[in-house]
Amino acid sequence: MTPFANSLSGRRKIVLLLTLFALPMIVAYALYFGGWRPSATGNYGELVQPARPIADMALVTLDSQPIRFSDLRGKWTLIAFAAADCPKPCERNLYHMRQVIAAQGEKADRVQSVLVLTDSKALDWWRYTIKDYPGMRVVVGPPPALAALVRQFTLPAGSPLDNPYRIYLIDPLGNLMMSYPVDADPNGLRKDLARLLRVSRIG
Repeated sequence: MTPFANSLSGRRKIVLLLTLFALPMIVAYALYFGGWRPSATGNYGELVQPARPIADMALVTLDSQPIRFSDLRGKWTLIAFAAADCPKPCERNLYHMRQVIAAQGEKADRVQSVLVLTDSKALDWWRYTIKDYPGMRVVVGPPPALAALVRQFTLPAGSPLDNPYRIYLIDPLGNLMMSYPVDADPNGLRKDLARLLRVSRIG
């Protein structure tokens, strides 16, 4: 074989190697810019994209103590909404939130739960009922601040107004990042939360 043939063969090998290395990147770019996205992700909940910062506001707790929404920062927060009555989906949310947090074991203190009552009826009943859910904060007003808070949780897939039994996840910086529909499997929520607590350096 002549030196020219050897040189040509060597160049072909180099081009082939470069092509093999570049092919995955070329395919990835083609898929991404072609609009393809994976059908499954590593999380169970519905991601809020982009994560939505919840504006701070002055609120009132069930025992008439002032609280600011920013007071919730520093921990992962599970938040749900309810009216004066609490049908079975509402009861399931309260139960699931309590159990999901307890299931985090030694990391449970990095998570908190909040229930937002969208009206001020039946507060005495709520004061009695909430005793079964120690550690859960209950927010009841004032009405203008509650209305403004509710609007911030409106999502294309549902909102507290048209689907009042979703569970929402807020990160320790105060960003709404995930939500779970009324029929969500609490085991999926537990796994999502466990993964976040494992990898997160905040909260």
